[in-house]
Amino acid sequence: MDLNRRTMLRGSALGFFGVGVGSGSEGRAAAAPAPTATTSKSLASAVASGMETYRSPSKDAALVDIAQDFTPAVGEVRHAPVPFTGSDGQTYLAYELEVTNFTTGSVTIEQLEVIDTETSAVIHVLDADEVAGRLQPAGRRESVASLEPSMTALVFLHVTVDDPSDVPDGLRHRVSLQVEAAPPGQRELVETIGDVTVDRRGVVTVGPPLRGSNYIAADSFGDAVRHTRAALPVNGRIWLAQRYAVDYEQLDAEDRIYNGPREDLESYTIYGEEAVAVADATVVTVIDGVSENVPGAFPEGITLEEADGNAVILDLGDENYALYAHFQPGSIRVVEGDRVEQGDVLALVGNSGNSIAPHLHFHVMNRPLSLASNGLPYLVDSFSILGKTPGTAAFDQAEADGEPLAVDRFDPPVASVGTLPLDQIVVGFD
Repeated sequence: MDLNRRTMLRGSALGFFGVGVGSGSEGRAAAAPAPTATTSKSLASAVASGMETYRSPSKDAALVDIAQDFTPAVGEVRHAPVPFTGSDGQTYLAYELEVTNFTTGSVTIEQLEVIDTETSAVIHVLDADEVAGRLQPAGRRESVASLEPSMTALVFLHVTVDDPSDVPDGLRHRVSLQVEAAPPGQRELVETIGDVTVDRRGVVTVGPPLRGSNYIAADSFGDAVRHTRAALPVNGRIWLAQRYAVDYEQLDAEDRIYNGPREDLESYTIYGEEAVAVADATVVTVIDGVSENVPGAFPEGITLEEADGNAVILDLGDENYALYAHFQPGSIRVVEGDRVEQGDVLALVGNSGNSIAPHLHFHVMNRPLSLASNGLPYLVDSFSILGKTPGTAAFDQAEADGEPLAVDRFDPPVASVGTLPLDQIVVGFD
C-alpha cells in the first residue's frame, strides 16, 4: 500500500495556513483518499488520535505509528557545531539554525529552546527579543523580529556550557510560534526542529599569528556580527567561512589605533608588523599584487577574488587551513608549496582588499578557499589578556576619530592557555 495514499494530517487545516494540497486547491485542503475496506477500522482510530497506523507489506512486520503534524516553520542545521574553549573559560557551541516560514502570513518565534537530545534537558533558551536580535534573513545583514511569508532566515546560536564534559552528543530545537495565517485559537504552536549531532572533531591548537603586544581581537567570536554572521552564497552553497575570524589591530602607548592623519597608512600602529606562521605548515595559496587602499573607506567595485587582498593560506593538516589577509603588496616572503615552521615570517600587515584600515584578518576553515568553506574554531596555545575594550561601537569610534580607546586594563594580565581569543579583548603575544 502506498503510504502517501493513506496520509491523515492532524487538524486537517492546511488551507488555513495558505498551503494548497493537490492541483487547483487554491488554499483549500484537499480531501484525503478514502481508505480501503481492510484498513478503515485502523484508520478510524488513527484519525481520532491524529496518528496514522499502517501495516508493512510483510505480514510478519509490526505495526508502525507515524505522527504527522503541520509545521508552518521548518528548520535545519547545515553545519554541526564544534565545541571549543573561549578565552573566558567557557565551552561554546556556535552554529546557525536555518528556518523557513512556509505560510502566507508572518511567523514569530516567541521562544527558542536548545535541548539535549539524549536527556531532553533544556540547555539554552532565547526569548522573543533575543531571537529577534539573532534572526537574519537570507542575503541581509540586519536582524528581524519575524519571518515574513516564504522567508528563510538564520538564527545565530552561541550555546555555552561550564564544563566540556557537559557538551551533549546531539541537539534539537523547540520553537514556540505565533502563526499569523492560522485560524483564531490555533495561532500559538510549538514545534521541534533542527536535530543535529555535535561534531567531535579535534580543535587545532596554533601559535599566535603576530609578535608583540597590545593587539585588539576585533570582530572576533562573540557578540560582534561582521564575521560571525557573514553567511555568503558561493559556488552554489551557503558558507560561513568567517564564523571564528578575527581582525587584529594594535594600540599604541596611548591606546590609539592610529596617531596622525587617518588617511596615512603609516599612522597606524599595526602597519608593517610581521605576520608569522601559526604552525608548521604547507603554503597552499599566495595572492600578491593587490594595491592598498586609502584608510577610511572601503574600496568600490571589489571582486570576490580581490576581497582578501594580498593573502596567504596555510595547510595546517587534518583539514584545517589558516587564512591571513590584507598584506602589503610585495611583502609576502613565501611561495606556494613552501614548508614553513611555526614563527616564520609570512608577510607584513597592510590594507589591501576589502579593508578600511590596516589590520591582520585571520581565520581557520575546512577547505583551502577563503569564502567557500566552513569556518572552524581553533585554540591559541598561549597569550596574555591585557584588558578589554567597551565593545564594538567604542572600537569603531576609535578607528574613525583616532581618539584613545577606553580599555579596561587587567592588573595583572590574565594568562590564557589553549583558548580562542574572544571579541574585543586586548592581547599580548610576547
